Amino acid sequence: MSLDASHTEPRPERLTAHEARQRLEHARSTRLTQLRALHESAQSADDQLLSAQQAAIERVLKEIDDAFGRVDAGTYGTCLACAKPVPAERLEILPYTRFCVACQRRTTV
Repeated sequence: MSLDASHTEPRPERLTAHEARQRLEHARSTRLTQLRALHESAQSADDQLLSAQQAAIERVLKEIDDAFGRVDAGTYGTCLACAKPVPAERLEILPYTRFCVACQRRTTV
């Protein structure tokens, strides 16, 4: 019997609300840990760099909070631009994403 992951059951196209919340909680916890580490190193770091890193982490925390709202509203995992499902693989990597890959590319161009 092989342990090759490619022979396991296919993943569902959509995450359950429970799975989504778990992934979002993990992402939030990770970002809060990063923010605490930045504050602890603030005495020896460049203020401008520290401010930029802190702002970036705070933006992601806001996106995570918004994603929790989408879970509550039942729209989590649906692209806000095209209304198609965001692939589960993308949500595994970026659980707080608002867009599918194609729409994300269009919003950043």
